[in-house]
Amino acid sequence: MKGRLYSIAAVLIAACLVAASAHANYQDDVDQAVAIIENFQNIPEQAIPTAVLRQAQGLAILTVTKVGFIVSGRGGKGIVIARTEKGWSGPSAIGTGGMGFGFQAGAQVSEVVLVLNTPAAVEAFSQEGNITLGGNLSVTAGPVGRDAEARVGLQSVMYSYSRSQGLFGGLSLEGTVIATRNEDNAAYYGRPVSAKEILAGKATPPAGALKLRQALS
Repeated sequence: MKGRLYSIAAVLIAACLVAASAHANYQDDVDQAVAIIENFQNIPEQAIPTAVLRQAQGLAILTVTKVGFIVSGRGGKGIVIARTEKGWSGPSAIGTGGMGFGFQAGAQVSEVVLVLNTPAAVEAFSQEGNITLGGNLSVTAGPVGRDAEARVGLQSVMYSYSRSQGLFGGLSLEGTVIATRNEDNAAYYGRPVSAKEILAGKATPPAGALKLRQALS
């Protein structure tokens, strides 16, 4: 029985990785991030409040695929971008993956926006190691509605927003591991470049990132 569950888990994780690889070109991930921001803001009752975006220190924007039956697999990829003294930085590539157990079944594709409310949250994404959401990096569902009032940074280090297609028992971000995709960053910027350098605004953003930076401005 245990071997069967592991086999199922392997198949599910492989399926998630295939789904996550649909945007093999990093420029596609950047363009997808623009589309996700626009999707949220086009629906007033689900929009990220202007006050939240205005005070955000950074944003992580991902597409996450989750499939499973008893055992679930999750995979996704996207970008993180930070506010600097000169405006928004260029995007840094990130990816996520994992598996879970429990009474759950279905398939789901989610568009996720993490609002980084503090410099510490941005710093966490600047490191070369993996980031685990939860604990010191608390993440809670953010306030919604374009005109909603929000006390940014007082309730959580990060706010999460998600829109989902498909049926599943919800998308929990607690315990989610996010890692920097260094090879994709090197290919996109034309040279080896660290996430810290990118998010500090020390790496010149490629022309393909202009639309994203304009959308956030």
